[in-house]
Amino acid sequence: MVFRIEVTPQDIMASRFAISPLIVTKDALWILSGRREAGEWRAWAGRMREPYGRLLLTHPGLGAMVALFRELHYNADFPAPPPTGVNTPFETELAAVRATPAARAHAEIARNLEGMPRLPEPVRDVLFSPDVVRLFAEALGAVWKEIVSLAWPRFHAILERDVVQRAGRLATYGWGAALDDLSPRVRWRPDGAIEVLSRGTDETYRLDGRGLLLMPTVFPVGVGSYLENHWPYAISYPARGTGIPPETPDGLAGLIGRTRSRLLLELATPATTTQLVSLLELSLGTVGGHVSALRRAGLVTGSRTGRGVLYHRTALGDSLVDPSGLRP
Repeated sequence: MVFRIEVTPQDIMASRFAISPLIVTKDALWILSGRREAGEWRAWAGRMREPYGRLLLTHPGLGAMVALFRELHYNADFPAPPPTGVNTPFETELAAVRATPAARAHAEIARNLEGMPRLPEPVRDVLFSPDVVRLFAEALGAVWKEIVSLAWPRFHAILERDVVQRAGRLATYGWGAALDDLSPRVRWRPDGAIEVLSRGTDETYRLDGRGLLLMPTVFPVGVGSYLENHWPYAISYPARGTGIPPETPDGLAGLIGRTRSRLLLELATPATTTQLVSLLELSLGTVGGHVSALRRAGLVTGSRTGRGVLYHRTALGDSLVDPSGLRP
């Protein structure tokens, strides 16, 4: 099955990208609960499963929320609604969750449960309690504080550089370029529609000039959609650049040093100096010095984007990282 989102020329100008710590927090639960493979985040997930297990014991809303997770089917929207701004703080997003009327939460949960095996009664008691919104919000707040916030500087740098690059593609080349490599489930149709493969019924939605909200996530959880009228129409998707190998090839490290090798690997996806500071966990001066050295060697070049400079590998840098001509 496929749902279509029909767009107009005005929708490019109205569309925007947003970074949502709340959506990343909910996506982390797919990984920590074992509902999705951790992929590149396997080591991180292994370290975080112990605190996740503790939170399951102390927050009844956490296990109940995870019990609702289902792939390629409707998942209740209220635990992680689309954000209202580009960099909305987690606390602001969580306040929006807390403001959800219980009746709407129960309606979304009932829709979520359609076609699922009956859940255990203690879980259903939480899901249909008058306090379910508060219990979910408390669970999300605890997961953010105890788990996700600790890695947020790196997560944010990955998301930010995806937004910068993909937004530039959208503004310069249009939908086809922006959606290219977004997901195998998403494709651009030249007749003016975005198509997303799903297990639901074939449906068509129209943006009518309101634009589309695009939200990257660091985790390999596939594409999510918000297509209810009380939300901005939105799509979440896995960001590029999460799979950079943590270990540099010994030959490359021996030639230019381990830090510069890692920097070249990170620049498989363009990034600013500030983003590289978070990604590499080094000082601004150290990163700046390495970037300058790589530029002088012709391995890295930069292009101005707004007030910053976005660095990326040159063809020579690509060939040094991967002599076969294939990017990592």
